Amino acid sequence: MKIAKMIALAGLLAMTGILIYGFTIGDFAAEGAKLLSMPWGIVSLVDLYVGFALFSCWIVFREKALLPSIIWVVVMMVMGFWAGALYTFIALHTSGGDWKRFWYGKRAQS
Repeated sequence: MKIAKMIALAGLLAMTGILIYGFTIGDFAAEGAKLLSMPWGIVSLVDLYVGFALFSCWIVFREKALLPSIIWVVVMMVMGFWAGALYTFIALHTSGGDWKRFWYGKRAQS
């Protein structure tokens, strides 16, 4: 589990750095418009959001409660896998080394 935590933390730090870079150096509107004008740009975005949706299904299952699920899904859709890395790191940290609790969250107690 320690390796998984390190990977999640590395992902979170990498995503934080690259998001800061993108928002400070890039032009979101212009570059987004260019991306959407290319077939492979559209393919990449559909692929990305399918991944967000699948990861969000795990979050909703794991959380069990509606409000935290909604908050995490919204953050996931806005911030992407930065939120996924954060959620994974928190889930690993709070699971107490128990993989079943990591995967099932509050449902593991049922």
